[in-house]
Order: sequence, then structure tokens, then C-alpha cells
Amino acid sequence: MRFWTVDEARAYVPRLRELVEAVRGAVATSASAKGNGHDHGRGRDRSLSVDDALEELQQGDIILRDPSTGLSDFHARGADGVVYFLCWRADDEDLAWWHLPEEGFPGRKPLPRDPEPS
Repeated sequence: MRFWTVDEARAYVPRLRELVEAVRGAVATSASAKGNGHDHGRGRDRSLSVDDALEELQQGDIILRDPSTGLSDFHARGADGVVYFLCWRADDEDLAWWHLPEEGFPGRKPLPRDPEPS
């Protein structure tokens, strides 16, 4: 499992945005094709296939939770050893949130993550 630092994940957000858009485009095209029987490729980045996008996400241990919103989590580990997720959505301008695995999206909090005092 890869653990991302906040800086690494922030630097990767522009690429993550491209990957999410490739998946979203494929989902939209699939829905359109099912709806009317036509696939004109609208909204699809032909230079990046959905399979390539999903493979790159998997290789980076990035979890795409919801393609429609782009909700994605990066594994991270604090200096205190606690494993948590850095959380991003396509409408977020920057990577600015984190949450514990058991909390999920409703438990997300603004960065930086400050460990609880012992």
C-alpha cells in the first residue's frame, strides 16, 4: 500500500482530475449510448482510456469512490502512525480534507491533520 504525503497528493491532483474526467466521460457516454443507442464520443478524452485511468488509480493506491463527483481518497499515515485518507472531490479547488477510514466522507475535516494529544 502506498502512503501519500499531503504535498505529493496535492501535486498529483491535476493528474487525478484528468483521470476522473476520463472515467466520468466513459460513464456518461455509456449512459447516453444505453439511452438512445448512439455513441458519438462526446465528453470523452480519446487520449486516455477508462481502463488506463483506472489502472493508474490502482497503481497509485488511489480509491475512486464516486466517479460522478470525483470523490477520491489517498492513503496517508501520520507521524503518529495513524492511517487516514486524504479526501478530494472534483469540485474541490485543492486537496483540503482528510478523514479516518471508519468516518468516511461525512467525517472529513480540514487539513492539516493534527494528531490528538496523548
